[in-house]
Amino acid sequence: MNGALKGVVAALGTVVVGSAVTAGGVFASAALFDTGPQAKPAPTPTARPVGAATKEITRGDLVDEESVDGKLTYADGRTIKAASGGTITALPAEGSVIKRGKRLYAVDRRPRILMYGKLPAYRTLKDGVKKGPDVKQLERNLRSLGFARGVTVDNRFTDATERAVKRWQKKNGMERTGKVTPSDVVFLPEEVRVSATKVDVGDQIGALRPILDITGTDRLVRINLDADKQDIAKKGRTVTVKLASGKSVKGKISRVAKVAKPAKSSGNQEKGATVEVEIKVTAKSLGALDEAPVTVELTRQRAEDVLTVPVEALLALPEGGYGVEVVDQSGARRVPVKTGAFGNGRVEVTGTGLAEGMKVTVSGR
Repeated sequence: MNGALKGVVAALGTVVVGSAVTAGGVFASAALFDTGPQAKPAPTPTARPVGAATKEITRGDLVDEESVDGKLTYADGRTIKAASGGTITALPAEGSVIKRGKRLYAVDRRPRILMYGKLPAYRTLKDGVKKGPDVKQLERNLRSLGFARGVTVDNRFTDATERAVKRWQKKNGMERTGKVTPSDVVFLPEEVRVSATKVDVGDQIGALRPILDITGTDRLVRINLDADKQDIAKKGRTVTVKLASGKSVKGKISRVAKVAKPAKSSGNQEKGATVEVEIKVTAKSLGALDEAPVTVELTRQRAEDVLTVPVEALLALPEGGYGVEVVDQSGARRVPVKTGAFGNGRVEVTGTGLAEGMKVTVSGR
């Protein structure tokens, strides 16, 4: 039984209205879930129960959603480690964004500069070095930064490349050697945000010492979705992210894990399995929020331009299936209905003679 039907059962358990009540009470048996063939509406109006509340039949879109708790953070977290030892002489501020050509940190007043690329710096690039994609990656950055006058961007380190490197080194207050070592640059795919510094200015460090925790600048929401519900999380699908402040923003599913992992309860006991879902959000209203709790609304089912009634308007009919009690000037009458989508406390209905604006009785309201 899905969540929507469970809600119907709970609502129907308290229905005591009009002709839906018999000497044996409301028939909420297995027949409740079998809408059966479309029956004809009762031809004779029945007396409206004294004090019965009514609500209107409305027409519009109906969305059934699954709410899942998640956390808003930044994408692509990693740690930058020192390539050489010495004394830390400069660090960036936490929360700052470092772009191509800017300093990440400095050791012995020697800056380590961010350049864009997927291949890490693994050797010294200089005149006479063997051809390779890392040379092309360096030359591409020198061109983007305005230092590659006369340089052909290819896999060869030429005299023109060396001159471009020297111009770049002069601009950054570095010794003009014409060589680029792994201590001089860090290659990363794009600009980064500094989430934490792992050392202080003045610290003596060795090679491979963690210096900075960084992330990408894209905002990301991560949720753990029950594995049996992963069919509602499709890559590229738009979702609603609700912030603790009450604001809502739109996001797009960017990744759905292919392997489910055991979920842990508060007692550290395994409790079913979940899949991790990542949602990219770009709204400016997010500010600098990080590691903030959010709620994600995933669409389970959507019905457009349909008639809907409150769930508590549904009656369990003695002959099986559902009905609603329509109230007008002539009294009240039962109309058998077929149900469709559920969402936000309402249910899609179709039935003979039903129209927008009609009033139906609701239980306990």
